[in-house]
Amino acid sequence: MPFQRTHEPNSGAMRETFFAAMLRTTHSVSVPARGDFLVDDTITFEIGGKNKDGGQITGVNNAWLALDNIETGHGRRIPLWLFGFIY
Repeated sequence: MPFQRTHEPNSGAMRETFFAAMLRTTHSVSVPARGDFLVDDTITFEIGGKNKDGGQITGVNNAWLALDNIETGHGRRIPLWLFGFIY
């Protein structure tokens, strides 16, 4: 009997797993009060798709959006795929 997928994988969980896996090899990664990840106790990241607006990190110092499905960054928006070069 062939394997049948009953549902699609959670894209948000996949994005966050990718980000954490790439950074944890050379950086301290923890969970902050606001945002998805705190890197080296200094930089807050919110992970999401290209339409994420950053409302969760409004007012957080040194906070950035790491976004999937964008090729280039602008302002505080960084393409998620670039974090693969850190590994």
